[in-house]
Amino acid sequence: MFEGWLTIAVFLPIAAAVIIALFGRNPVMVKWFAAIVSLVELALTFVIFLLYDTSQGAAQYQLVDKATNWIPIESFNVQYFLGIDGLSAPLVLLTGLLGMVAIFASWSINMRVREYFVWLLALQGAVMGVFTSLDFFLFFLFWELELIPMFFLISIWGSGRREYSAMKFLIFTILGSAFMLVGILVLFFSTGTFDMTELPAAIGASKLLLPSVVVFAMLFVAFAVKLPIWPLHTWLPDAHTDAPTAASVMLAGVLLKMGAYGMLRVSAAMFPDVLRDASWLLATAGVVNILYGASVVLRQTDMKRLIAFSSISHMGFVVLGLSSAVGVAGQVSPLGLTGASLQMFTHGAITGLLFLLVGYVYERAHTRHIPDLGGLAVHMPVLSASLAVAGLASLGLPATAGFVSEIHVFLGTFPVWGWLTAIGAFGVVLTAGYILWMLQRVMLGPRNSRLDDLTDATPLEMVPVAALIIAIMVVGIFPSTIADVFSIGIAPIVDSLQNAVVSAQ
Repeated sequence: MFEGWLTIAVFLPIAAAVIIALFGRNPVMVKWFAAIVSLVELALTFVIFLLYDTSQGAAQYQLVDKATNWIPIESFNVQYFLGIDGLSAPLVLLTGLLGMVAIFASWSINMRVREYFVWLLALQGAVMGVFTSLDFFLFFLFWELELIPMFFLISIWGSGRREYSAMKFLIFTILGSAFMLVGILVLFFSTGTFDMTELPAAIGASKLLLPSVVVFAMLFVAFAVKLPIWPLHTWLPDAHTDAPTAASVMLAGVLLKMGAYGMLRVSAAMFPDVLRDASWLLATAGVVNILYGASVVLRQTDMKRLIAFSSISHMGFVVLGLSSAVGVAGQVSPLGLTGASLQMFTHGAITGLLFLLVGYVYERAHTRHIPDLGGLAVHMPVLSASLAVAGLASLGLPATAGFVSEIHVFLGTFPVWGWLTAIGAFGVVLTAGYILWMLQRVMLGPRNSRLDDLTDATPLEMVPVAALIIAIMVVGIFPSTIADVFSIGIAPIVDSLQNAVVSAQ
């Protein structure tokens, strides 16, 4: 069984990285080649998204690429197994979109250009592999592969304490991955399979070598670090602050979503009983993330650090939505999990746009310190208007993508966790406060004479900006384009959680 679409999507950026490494002598040609590849990859992921047939039902994995006995070791059945469902199809599209944005955001890179684009393209291929892998061992390989490009992108092309931030990112993620590897091996030696489509049933029918709650915790720690959940979050603000613009776009846009994806694909689908019992912990952790991130943002004066802490806050909505798994009166509503899924896509597009625009401002003003900026709307009206769109979407303005995901989370979790959801909703008020404060200080306010020579965005720079704004507005105005696909993807998870709730009664 081999469709080929997903294999091309995963390995096209990696193959392009190899070509650049071998033949990329001319920096200008390297940039244009990478840009063409990123546009082809975006078109390919869009086709994959359109090819996903929503009429085939929730249990159907599509566009499957499968080769059994991929690693020919006796009694170690590792398959090359790629496929998509409603949960992964939108994330494949998001990865293609942000991969293109990252390439165009890197046009001003002039140091070690060949090496830079090699790592950036390899990063995109690794993330694509995570979202399409249906063999747990292959999933882990791609999960680990993305560490190498991100480490070098931060440590070589970053700013400030870039070596410290890169190493901190590496240590935190490897620590989480160590727990994941042990959990994966326990599942394999207990069930005899790495097949993620078979594991949910196999886990229920097998006696695990360790208690299921222990295995759940091992896997969940890796996802919690990547998301990140407080107090495992401290690597994120440093990594964002010191990373180059393109790395920040990919980090906020898709790497954090790997953690959320793992929680849904693995924690919820494979351990519904444990997730049901731990739902109150997830609800508490989600609210803590929302309020802690939003409160700390209020003290930030660096624009990138402000957006980094806002990401911690917004990722709390994913965890809060996941906590609705416990249901109400024996019924599990899909709204909360659909909202958590939507938050992955909408936050990726919105935060990717915010980091992209901050990068453009920094290239011109050579500062991200908010008190040193002001009156940019006069000198950069297009960039300022784009920043306003991104900011308003981040605070959840209706008709933008941010509103769609958050309202799904609130509607899904309020019947389950009334007071906790109400407290978490206060995070929206805090978000409005710090976003509007940032916009007022940066775009309006007194003009800084030192910034009088600033220029607006070029047509080439506006290509990724326009692409992200279109995505944000389309999902905001026509949310069913993404929400319906996610709903199909989470339907089997909702069914397994429903069965867990019924069996507990």
